[in-house]
Amino acid sequence: MKKKDIIKSQKEFSLLINKGKFLKTEDFVIYYKENNLNKKRFGIAVSNKLGNAVIRNKLKRQTKEIIDKLNYLFKNNKDYIIMIRKGSLYHSFNERLKELENKLEKENEN
Repeated sequence: MKKKDIIKSQKEFSLLINKGKFLKTEDFVIYYKENNLNKKRFGIAVSNKLGNAVIRNKLKRQTKEIIDKLNYLFKNNKDYIIMIRKGSLYHSFNERLKELENKLEKENEN
């Protein structure tokens, strides 16, 4: 994931969460909404309740890696906010990857 493809502002996060659609899995909640930028952008959110900074940063790094691997499943012209849920602590990287891949494939079929 390139730095220019990251959503960082609180205003954009709030707008996307309040106005966008969402998908839920055991490990993630994904909010998404159309944009006019002709590219896909991502934001990642992790609650302080999930653990200390080391654990939260590890989850964010792994989520960025999952986004890079599944980039073909995310549609252009959309912004995505991926909120990491507590279930992520109990699953391996590969389990989270498969779970998100299956959910996105089902969503793209519809």
